[in-house]
Amino acid sequence: MTLDKQGRLTINQHGNRRVIRVEPRGNITMLADRYDGKRLNSPNDLVYRADGALYFTDPPFGLPKVFDDPGKELPYSGVYCVKDGVVKLVSTELDAPNGLALSPDEKTLYVNNWNDKRKVIVRYDVNPDCTLSNSRLFFDMTKAPGSDALDGLKVDQQGNVYSTGPGGLWILSPEGKQLGLIKGPEDPHNMAWGDDDGKTLYITALTGIYRIRLNIAGVRP
Repeated sequence: MTLDKQGRLTINQHGNRRVIRVEPRGNITMLADRYDGKRLNSPNDLVYRADGALYFTDPPFGLPKVFDDPGKELPYSGVYCVKDGVVKLVSTELDAPNGLALSPDEKTLYVNNWNDKRKVIVRYDVNPDCTLSNSRLFFDMTKAPGSDALDGLKVDQQGNVYSTGPGGLWILSPEGKQLGLIKGPEDPHNMAWGDDDGKTLYITALTGIYRIRLNIAGVRP
C-alpha cells in the first residue's frame, strides 16, 4: 500500500490481481488490472513519482501455483508504470521483481528480486516518459547467509537504500556499499517511514510490527 499526493490510499490487490485507489467516500478507482489485454499476475509493491506516475511490480506470488499456475496469462514478471490512465510495461528483466523505491531526486528506480538463486537489487535510470534505461546491478545478496529472500524496499532522504534480505534489514549507501544490518526478533518483510519527523521506520514481520528510531528521515509519499 501507499498514498498519493492527495492522501488517497493505493493498494496492490495481490489476490484480485489489480491495482486500485480508494477515494475519499470509500469508492474504488481501478488503476490497472490488465496489460495488452491479459490479466496481471499479482501486483506486489508500488511507489508514486511526484508527477503522479505510479510504478508497481507484478510477480506471480499471489497465484496458487505461482510461476506454473494455469491462470497466469503473462509470460513474464513485469515492472509497470501507470501514467495518465495508461499502463506501460517498463521492464521484464527480473523473474521475480518485488520491492521497489525511487531515489530522493527520482532519477533512479531500485527494484529487488525475490529469488533464492538471484537475490539482487537492480537500479535503473528513470526517464520523463516513465520508461527505464541503463539497468545495472546495485547489490547482490545471493551468497549472504540466511534463508530469507528480498522483499520490502525503501530509501531515506540521503539516498540510502533499505531492503529486507537474508538475516534482517540491510542498509546500503547510494554507491551500493553495505552500511549496516538491522536484526529484529523476526525476519522483516516490509517497511514504512512514520511519525512527524519521518525518522521512525515501521517494519512488518511474520507475526508482529516493529519500529526503530533512526538518525535520517525517510522518503515518504
